[in-house]
Amino acid sequence: MARRALGPATLEVVQAIEAMVTGPMLVACSGGPDSLALAAAAAVVGGRRGLAVRAAVVDHGLQPGSAAVAAAVRQTLAGVGLDATVLRVTVEADGQGVEAAAREARYAALAAAARPGEVVLLGHTLDDQAETVLLGLARGSGTRSLAGMPSRRDAFVRPLLGLRAETTRAACLELGLRPWTDPHNAEARFARTRVRHRVLPVIEAELGPGVALALARSADLARADADLLDELAAGELAGHPGPQLDCDWLAGLPPALLSRVLRDWLRAAGAADLSAARIGAVADLVTDWHGQRWAEVPGARVVREDGKLRVRRG
Repeated sequence: MARRALGPATLEVVQAIEAMVTGPMLVACSGGPDSLALAAAAAVVGGRRGLAVRAAVVDHGLQPGSAAVAAAVRQTLAGVGLDATVLRVTVEADGQGVEAAAREARYAALAAAARPGEVVLLGHTLDDQAETVLLGLARGSGTRSLAGMPSRRDAFVRPLLGLRAETTRAACLELGLRPWTDPHNAEARFARTRVRHRVLPVIEAELGPGVALALARSADLARADADLLDELAAGELAGHPGPQLDCDWLAGLPPALLSRVLRDWLRAAGAADLSAARIGAVADLVTDWHGQRWAEVPGARVVREDGKLRVRRG
């Protein structure tokens, strides 16, 4: 990328990356305004600090012409000085939604493509965080869901969670980049699309433009609480190793710890899709036991026998 003065929006994106990244980067880029601005700014950071930067374009194969779109995005990235690899994935829903299955496939491909010491940059913005919190609130799935997306988890880093999407769009304009618009982002069959185009605009119109920022701030607070509770629950479970759990001990735990201990225990036993309602049914074997001997969760049956909980697979 030719050296020139950075516009104010581009500078914000560059500074957000510089605040979080000190090593080599793999930028996940769909070609949309958020990830495209992220990729271009990462190239600037790499040039300033002498860091290796490259990009990855994930082709989910969910739309006609997706390979051509991925190739076009790759060419655009070459124009800002980034070598890009196209990662083709197969999305298998297997009972979950297409959005969730695509996300799992995408993250797995990016994690596999990352080199040792390389962080994977994701272009989620404050607007995405606000949408995530609203979706978690609608699901009623607890503090962890309301905590939204972390800025850093394993190799994945989200430098733009403090920036609005309007900033990334402005950065693309400043840089003369033409983002690709994903048709799926306009399809009302996706819950996130409805939140983005219908729900959040109404809330901001009625309550004020600071709602998205407030939701993102709430996510930060909820994440701190959830992290502490998860740590305490892990400590409790570590003190009671084994394939079975004593119901008298479980009954003495505060509800916030009980649900997390059961969640982690069930996951370790191979149970899946552990909604709050399903964990609550297992907790009833401890706190509201009146003779029932089991509760069903996907992939397992939890039984109460001789004052202990046991998992039976199947």
